[in-house]
Amino acid sequence: MFIHVILPLCGGLLIFLGGMKLMEAALQHLAGPFLTRWLDRATVSPWRGMLFSSGITALLQSSTAVTVLTIGLVNAGLLTYGRTLGIILGTNIGTCLTTELMGLQLGKLAVPLLCGSLLCWVTAVLWEETVASRQYAAAGASSGSNRLSRPQAVQFISLVFAGFSLILAGIRVMQTVGPWIEQAGLFRWFLDHAAANMWWAFAAGACLTALVHSSAAVIGMAISLAAASALPVDVGIAIVIGSNVGTCVTALIAAVGGSVSGKFVAWSHVLLNVGGALLFMPLIPGLDMAATWISTEPGAKVAHAQTLFNVISSLLALPLCYLPVWTRIEERLSPHKIKR
Repeated sequence: MFIHVILPLCGGLLIFLGGMKLMEAALQHLAGPFLTRWLDRATVSPWRGMLFSSGITALLQSSTAVTVLTIGLVNAGLLTYGRTLGIILGTNIGTCLTTELMGLQLGKLAVPLLCGSLLCWVTAVLWEETVASRQYAAAGASSGSNRLSRPQAVQFISLVFAGFSLILAGIRVMQTVGPWIEQAGLFRWFLDHAAANMWWAFAAGACLTALVHSSAAVIGMAISLAAASALPVDVGIAIVIGSNVGTCVTALIAAVGGSVSGKFVAWSHVLLNVGGALLFMPLIPGLDMAATWISTEPGAKVAHAQTLFNVISSLLALPLCYLPVWTRIEERLSPHKIKR
């Protein structure tokens, strides 16, 4: 049991999380210096904020990172509460890119992609050392520019692909537990209860995400088990919906000790995600049917259902961002001018 189920599942999850963190760190080095300025320009209206945060979340591969950064900017007085509503909606859409890539089941490409990206990284490091030595010999000192050089950009891009290859490898490892986990008594007990009441699966997704602080990891696990035929698609969808609620825990932790506006951002995140989950939990059969029109592969169906859930929820909530009540709340929370 330990060797065939727990060890591969935990090992695959650790590889997955390591890949996610590597991608997040590399992408933040590529885009981080411009993110604050972009947020200020792109959040003039909720729909623009939603489009922008969808793109930046897809780029950074972490809705949690963008949400926590937004709370930090509000706490610092660099962003008003009203401008964050569209950002919150967009983070849920942007994170779907990761799950859609998971659903493609590209596990066979993990090792070649990892080897190729590491080779590119080593080449870029040697390239940077050569360029730096030439510049030092010519000028006697390094330039003071904060821009990334071409070798540095290639290094970070290589690390992005290395992180993605680790995500694929982690999913492939987790999929190996499929035949064994079907025979596990505890898992069968969970499936029996989830089949009778989907809220069991919802609670499992929320709790697991709150523990590992990564909805992508839990969704990846659900996709892996569904692809291995160890998890019914509808149960996988319920776990995915629950993970969207569990990810709010990180935002609440980030808001502890912050400003009142920062706490409002965190609780708005909670209300929007919980509201979407309560709306779609009774509609799981409809999500399953809609996902089947796109693909019949079980893992891909879970990924497509996640995308449909987040996109539809955000679009339904977008008109609420234009209600006058948010302007009044913003005036109370931000009586002074925003810092520049």
